[in-house]
Amino acid sequence: MNIRSSLLLFSPLLLPISVLADTVVYTDAGHPPANITPDTQVVFLDGPTQLLAQWFGELPDDPQQAAGRATALMQSPQWAQRQQQLAASWRGVIRAHALGVGQYPAVVFDDREVVYGTADVAKANALRARGGVR
Repeated sequence: MNIRSSLLLFSPLLLPISVLADTVVYTDAGHPPANITPDTQVVFLDGPTQLLAQWFGELPDDPQQAAGRATALMQSPQWAQRQQQLAASWRGVIRAHALGVGQYPAVVFDDREVVYGTADVAKANALRARGGVR
């Protein structure tokens, strides 16, 4: 076995478990998920924006004051953890884009079937059973 085939064979092991989830709900804060199971992943597509708003809040109009406040936050001991949170949030958004999720809310099954218009996993499963997937 050469290196390329070894990488291909083991590449799923290098991915975060969340990428391999069977059911993923892609939504936003305005469409909360419902009837999720422990193995269902939820990706808030507005997650990065929500995190930044939560952390930075309303910055002052004065550029120097705003920069000072932002710098202080980014030099805080919690910043490394916040960076990881933000990166994880962006990975979900990027995954939705890579899968071609064109609108939300959407429930994606096995990275192949999608039910648009709901963040309710039970409802999406019922529509899926009736053939209402793309």
